[in-house]
Amino acid sequence: MPANPSRVAPGEPRACWVEAPGRAGLRSSALAVPGPAEVRVRTLHSGISRGTELLVFRGEVPESEYERMRAPFQEGDFPAPLKYGYSSVGVVEQGPPALLGRTVFCLYPHQTHYVVPAEAVHPLPEGLPPARAVLAANMETAVNALWDAAPRIGDRIAVVGAGVVGLLAAWLAGGMPGCEVEVVDTNPERRAVAERLGLSFASPQAARPDADLVIHASGKAEGLATALRLAAFEATVLEMSWYGRQAVALPLGEAFHSRRLTLRSSQVGHVAQSQRARWSHGRRLALALALLRDPALDALLTDAAPFDELPAVLARLAAGAPQTLCHRIDYP
Repeated sequence: MPANPSRVAPGEPRACWVEAPGRAGLRSSALAVPGPAEVRVRTLHSGISRGTELLVFRGEVPESEYERMRAPFQEGDFPAPLKYGYSSVGVVEQGPPALLGRTVFCLYPHQTHYVVPAEAVHPLPEGLPPARAVLAANMETAVNALWDAAPRIGDRIAVVGAGVVGLLAAWLAGGMPGCEVEVVDTNPERRAVAERLGLSFASPQAARPDADLVIHASGKAEGLATALRLAAFEATVLEMSWYGRQAVALPLGEAFHSRRLTLRSSQVGHVAQSQRARWSHGRRLALALALLRDPALDALLTDAAPFDELPAVLARLAAGAPQTLCHRIDYP
């Protein structure tokens, strides 16, 4: 068991643990000396997932999903105590010469230093600032969703839910020739962010109906009902939200059948079926990092706090904080 946080020595590696549902703390983390095929990373920044990570923080992962929802370098078990997270950017301080001194992304929890296999880190492409690279896991999710959704040139696309993943999916779809993309959200303050990304915005009441494709990423049952309402005849609604233990009621007794709608799930754990024969997880993540070089995406980085405040930040986000998109954590 990691040391009590009150006995953490100055400069000793530390990690954030969910101690119990709704409560986190910082613990010391002993590190092994890196082997010849390993690297030691000093963390610069990490990012908080407002979807899955906050469900984990609140203890809302269903028992049936305990194994499938494990993060790559998770320690501990659901519901708690456990160390969870998957968006870390840092500098390689020890390791093979080709990686030494490189700034890298790793699917690692919130921790000041860590040792992982060299193949687990991904060097940042030239032109990608480390602070923006914390969006890599979100971008990878959005890329996989677009592969699952398979939009066509000229499609009318609605994206319901203007969180980080929804906005990234809308931004990617907006780059397709002829596509008209509308972001739909109940929070009117998301309009400014959508417009900074070159996207149109509407409230659920004012949203354009008859979309050829609807992507749902609000994390709320009401948002999914809106997505079904906006879908045109024989359109697809792609469900990106994961609800944990929350039961979701849907209006499937209205026009769902007469409009012959398709409701399809998307999840980042597997490469989309259309790409799986040719794309590895590593190739997909490299694509996500390359796509993040656009400075417009800094609009998604709305908040930042030092590592020592991370337990309090998680509690604040879990309680609401509707104006926060990506909350970045900065390390000493």
